[in-house]
Amino acid sequence: MKYKGYEAIVEFDDEAEIFHGEIINLRDVITFQGDSVKELKQAFHDSVDDYLEFCQERGEEPEKPFSGKLMLRINPELHKTIAIKAKKEGQSLNSWIEKCLCMYVP
Repeated sequence: MKYKGYEAIVEFDDEAEIFHGEIINLRDVITFQGDSVKELKQAFHDSVDDYLEFCQERGEEPEKPFSGKLMLRINPELHKTIAIKAKKEGQSLNSWIEKCLCMYVP
């Protein structure tokens, strides 16, 4: 499910007979639930809107779903090897890594 750039996963609890979801592209934990698909979607939208309103009331910027910045720690020798490889291919290290990652993600 997607709403205003926020994404959620949903599961069905067979015993409780209820849908429950969680927004997955934030560090904050935001959950919601509903008895029907319609109720679940509304609860999701309400949760996102409540989060945005809460941030506004506190004068804080809401966390943006993934900024595109990724901190990564790797072995220094691997870092050196891929930096050289990227340079030889005339690319920045960021562009080269992005190209490589795209080969593994549809």
